Amino acid sequence: MVRWLTGIEIHPGATIGRRFFIDHGMGVVIGETAEIGDDCTLYHGVTLGGTSWKKGKRHPTLMNNVVVGAGAKVLGPITVNSGARVGSNAVITHDVPENGTVVGVPGRLVRHKEEPHENQEKRDATAEKLGFDAYGATKEAPDPVATAINSMLDHIHVMDEKMLTMCAALKQLGMEVDVSNLPDLGPCDISPSGRDDDQKPEKIEGE
Repeated sequence: MVRWLTGIEIHPGATIGRRFFIDHGMGVVIGETAEIGDDCTLYHGVTLGGTSWKKGKRHPTLMNNVVVGAGAKVLGPITVNSGARVGSNAVITHDVPENGTVVGVPGRLVRHKEEPHENQEKRDATAEKLGFDAYGATKEAPDPVATAINSMLDHIHVMDEKMLTMCAALKQLGMEVDVSNLPDLGPCDISPSGRDDDQKPEKIEGE
């Protein structure tokens, strides 16, 4: 009767904590052995489902203060730890760490609260020099591609410093290094937003 009236299907065997909130609940399915902690939120189309017919624990456990986005599928006897966020339409089959954010199919961790990286200032400076904004990703909503780009920026910064040191040493020996054929490090002709970007980047010091 409840499923017919609300579009929400909660198995009577599920364990649900306090202040549980379902926003736009149509299509929400919560399995028999699912466990949900306090202050959790599910959006429409969320499935807390099982991956087998074996007896025992078959469905996920959501700890306190978890948010699961619209259309996400959290499957199997896994644990989504406190403060975690599951992105819309993600498919999660592995544990999610505390305060982690998981997106995609299959689900991948894109954010985990931690101390700032030791090279973050260098990354920001090099990224500004290159005119690259990590696809518009912010610290609040990082992109997995941005993680790879950050590693590249670290590498570029180290190589840049080594090249400048080598050029300075060769100059002291009376040699000049021709770097005129090196391409400028700057933004693409078309910016990520699709607009022409005529702004030229500053020359790297030492070129």
